[in-house]
Amino acid sequence: MPTESDDGRRRWRLVRAGTDAVPASLRRLMSRARPPQLAAVPWRLIGLVLATVGLMGWIVLVSPVFGVRQVQVSGLLLLDEEQVLQAAAVPAGKPLARVDVAGIRSRVGALAPAESVEVSRGWPATLRIAVLERTPVAAVKRDNLYHVFDRYGVTFLTSSSLPADVVEVKLPAEGAPEKPMKAALRVIQALTPQLRSELVRLVVNGPAGIQLVLRKDRMVTWGDAEDSDLKAKVATALLTQKGKQIDVSVPEIVTIQ
Repeated sequence: MPTESDDGRRRWRLVRAGTDAVPASLRRLMSRARPPQLAAVPWRLIGLVLATVGLMGWIVLVSPVFGVRQVQVSGLLLLDEEQVLQAAAVPAGKPLARVDVAGIRSRVGALAPAESVEVSRGWPATLRIAVLERTPVAAVKRDNLYHVFDRYGVTFLTSSSLPADVVEVKLPAEGAPEKPMKAALRVIQALTPQLRSELVRLVVNGPAGIQLVLRKDRMVTWGDAEDSDLKAKVATALLTQKGKQIDVSVPEIVTIQ
């Protein structure tokens, strides 16, 4: 407020205004506009939370508390557990969270009898490896050994004898075996239980030269692998008929001799 000095000049001085000088609505607005005080921030609680998170991360990712102490392997018939463990190469004691699951799946999956592999963590300290092995479907005899194929035409096993429930296939002596084997597999998958029980051997002489050698010197001329489901039904119906030669290469016009 202004005051009069001795020399007649006005001088200004500050005075503290009473609370009534500022409207209540303005005081509320000003109080809301004030920045929060640092003292109100729960720094101790935040520090405790961060320390706890850091400790848990160290325990899980670095310390041996959650290290691998057991590897469980399942689904084995053709492979043995030692083969799988050697391929997996899981470092003992390595923190479970840092185990390279994809790498283990790839290494175990590279074993010939393995069709697919699943790897999972079992807390606190177990690694699980589940192997789905290939199913033997067909076998080709070469050099006194049976080379066994799965449903995809992948050879994954050799045996000195023909495995049970596996169809012996004779492929052409010349040329690559992939296409003839795939044709043979299409026929095998279409066979009825009655034909499978009578089947001795499946012969592939060429793309349209597939034959089924049955028991009691009977023969089914199949032709190519097309319409195999229909051919299988027709051939099955003719099994009760007399005759050694059944021709279903054209399933709409069959012959039996």
